[in-house]
Amino acid sequence: MARLRGGMNYPRSVGEFQQWFGTDGDCLDYLEWLRWPGGFTCPSCGYAEGWQLGDGRYECAGCHRRTSVTAGTIFDRTRTPLTVWFTACWLFATAKDGISALSLQRSLEIGSYQTAWAMLGRLRSVLVRPGRDRLAGRVEVDETYIGGEEPGLRGGRARGKKVLTGIAVEVKEPKGIGRCRMALLADASSASLHPFVAGHIEPGATVITDAWMGYHGLAGLGYVHQRRSQRAARARGDDPGKLLPAVHRVASLARRWLLSTHQGSAEEAHLQSYLDEFVFRFNRRRSRSRGLVFYRLLELAAGHDPVRYRDIAAGKRPRKIPTTPPVGRGHPPSLERPPAQRPWRAADLDYSG
Repeated sequence: MARLRGGMNYPRSVGEFQQWFGTDGDCLDYLEWLRWPGGFTCPSCGYAEGWQLGDGRYECAGCHRRTSVTAGTIFDRTRTPLTVWFTACWLFATAKDGISALSLQRSLEIGSYQTAWAMLGRLRSVLVRPGRDRLAGRVEVDETYIGGEEPGLRGGRARGKKVLTGIAVEVKEPKGIGRCRMALLADASSASLHPFVAGHIEPGATVITDAWMGYHGLAGLGYVHQRRSQRAARARGDDPGKLLPAVHRVASLARRWLLSTHQGSAEEAHLQSYLDEFVFRFNRRRSRSRGLVFYRLLELAAGHDPVRYRDIAAGKRPRKIPTTPPVGRGHPPSLERPPAQRPWRAADLDYSG
């Protein structure tokens, strides 16, 4: 595809978004264009010809299998209107700090907190693009517990209730921070740290760590390993907390984001998906168009396999929040609306009598 253009390939503002996606049919057509920009291609056999049936599905001219635009995506078998999905995607992509499930439920008139929670869970599940580029150049690596301090733990790597998380951050010259990666670790041994480094950093990069023994052997994996000793920094009278400033800043921002947007309620079973969301946002923080971030999110969603509720529940159900029972039971109402005919004027007429 040629270079993407705002106002043609993706909406540039909330007003343009509302103008483009006023109906569920508009959303379906955009999703079809995202999935098959060159025309229908059979997802089963790859044949590039077919025809549309009366019920909206497509039939392949090669294998004659029938499919729909949403089949095989995260919208597969959804009973939530696409106008609701698209608005959720817009809020998820354009809000600086994201949106919580409770805020999404209230904003879109979703009758169930679990439905809103599952929608956001499905969006988080698509954020890691397969085959994405690994970090390169100078990269700081460290590990920390996400969730705050735990009293009574001896040592920075003592195992407690919090989750040990590996963090890798690109360091730009002469200053600045590039991309980051975050992943949960089983422990701080080399058996956990070495796969984290190899999976997220390009061989040949300069990896900067502290003097923890778990990082020994990185040079044998093809990296230029620079160790910075906290003990030596204390002996010199320096602050050991400033040895890896980029990693510590990103870790602090991640903790603050979890506390502010999600009130620190991310459980261990779901923490990786929240970290994926943070990384997705952090790496696109300099994007000049939030509409382009919305496009990328939908592009990932259209190319991702279906995600069922059992896939994101991870054995734990989201917490229940007492809500006022909706007037109409069932699925979230479509956001498709006819023209309102300026009801504020009609209200003036009613009061004049």
